[in-house]
Amino acid sequence: MIVRNHSRGVQIGKIVVGNNNPIVVQSMTNTDTADVVRTSIQVADLARAGSELVRLTVNNDEAARAVPEIRDRLLALDCDVPLVGDFHFNGHKLLANHPACAEALAKFRINPGNVGKGNKRDEQFASMIEIAAKLDKPVRIGANWGSLDQELLARMLDENAGAATPLPLEQIYRDAVIRSALESAQQAEKLGLGADRIIISCKMSRVQDLISVYQKLSESCQYALHLGLTEAGMGSKGIVASTAALSVLLQQGIGDTIRISLTPEPNGDRTREVIVAQEILQTMGLRSFTPMVTACPGCGRTTSTVFQHLAEDIQSYLRDSMPAWKKKYQGVEDMTVAVMGCVVNGPGESKHANIGISLPGTGERPVAPVYVDGEKTVTLKGDNIATDFQEIVQNYIIDKYTAAS
Repeated sequence: MIVRNHSRGVQIGKIVVGNNNPIVVQSMTNTDTADVVRTSIQVADLARAGSELVRLTVNNDEAARAVPEIRDRLLALDCDVPLVGDFHFNGHKLLANHPACAEALAKFRINPGNVGKGNKRDEQFASMIEIAAKLDKPVRIGANWGSLDQELLARMLDENAGAATPLPLEQIYRDAVIRSALESAQQAEKLGLGADRIIISCKMSRVQDLISVYQKLSESCQYALHLGLTEAGMGSKGIVASTAALSVLLQQGIGDTIRISLTPEPNGDRTREVIVAQEILQTMGLRSFTPMVTACPGCGRTTSTVFQHLAEDIQSYLRDSMPAWKKKYQGVEDMTVAVMGCVVNGPGESKHANIGISLPGTGERPVAPVYVDGEKTVTLKGDNIATDFQEIVQNYIIDKYTAAS
């Protein structure tokens, strides 16, 4: 059992982050926020995929003016996912000049390194925090080592150079990210923003850096923590790096919200980052989102690709059906399905799942026994095995899971 580190709860719309509440999945749009139609469609797609918070870039007047309209369009679609405004450089002006934008957002995201320089930094940061406090909006103070407060870093490097035993440069960078976030959070509290309205993140792009920073951060504060490996990359590299970093931290009970910062393939589906985040949490046993499919990797005993196609079809069918099933069948997200390719592990894995099918391997009899809750119920054969098995899954869900209230 994973014991979560204690953090304060932060209310964001209908969601509570931290304080041992379920870890929340977040995503971010990559459309031009000023394009109301495209952005509204993408937010709705992300929410439908399971994103519980969606962040928007708010970088100019056009984007700020679009935010209230995006929120209204989403509500008309019966999509009330909380929207987070991502502010850099000019956020103080945008929030002050566009009060409707500030009202429409459920949370602000501020990067201490990109607020301003010198005295302007303090004034501009204070302006944003005071608006958040006045509107009772939570704020994520997100330090990032790619946009670190250079004045703070310079001071820390000078201090380190004069130390009897200087620390490695890498350690100074890690400590500077943490210090930037925590000092900004403390300043926000002095300006009137409650500690229960603050979420902290310290984003790094290397796995070991992220683990080290968050371990130290979790020991240093009780703010709710947002996890994510920034600039994780594309495809398998981004997925593997994010999973490696976040799994270690989640296993240690660290983290209250997560985002998987994947670079999508050209014209790729943005919802992929949501699915990866859900699968990390579900495979670790921290949350359940959709029925999970166990399938073997295949070997010389499985020269047919039938089990591969069936596993893919069943997995897609389960995920695509979940938005409707969540409203009708309570607990269906905990269901497990096994699609196995031969007799070696097929019957055993099938018995362990709620529903399992053991397809014939090379040279085996052309029949496929089906197991329901550990008991063999039917043997499928012929050309319609896939269709017949999907019907068995459908009927099991209808019969097994109590209608949601």
